[in-house]
Amino acid sequence: MTTDAQPLPEGTPLIAPSDLDHPLYDAVVDACRSVYDPEIPVNIYDLGLIYTIKIGDDGVVNIIMTLTAPGCPVAGEMPQWVSDAVEAIEGVQRCEIEMTFDPAWGMDMMSEEARLELGFM
Repeated sequence: MTTDAQPLPEGTPLIAPSDLDHPLYDAVVDACRSVYDPEIPVNIYDLGLIYTIKIGDDGVVNIIMTLTAPGCPVAGEMPQWVSDAVEAIEGVQRCEIEMTFDPAWGMDMMSEEARLELGFM
């Protein structure tokens, strides 16, 4: 088996930056915070499952996200939950979800609030 994947240049972030300055960014984050993994009582944003939020001038939101594990029982459903939540925002035309496991999710990706809620702090 061969692969065409090239290593990233040193210093390249593993997670692409989000459009923090876009006027819809906070609303998209809030929409992501409305989605919960049914097995964990913390929203997926604070769990660190949302890696990147890109928002185009055309109202298309592109989200790169992951799951806590590749075998997550809601792997087929969760991206649609996120898309539905984000598409309910005024000004969003559609939401496209890209699933990735690179980098793999780890507990260090959780927010302080999530760690506190789960008793890790």
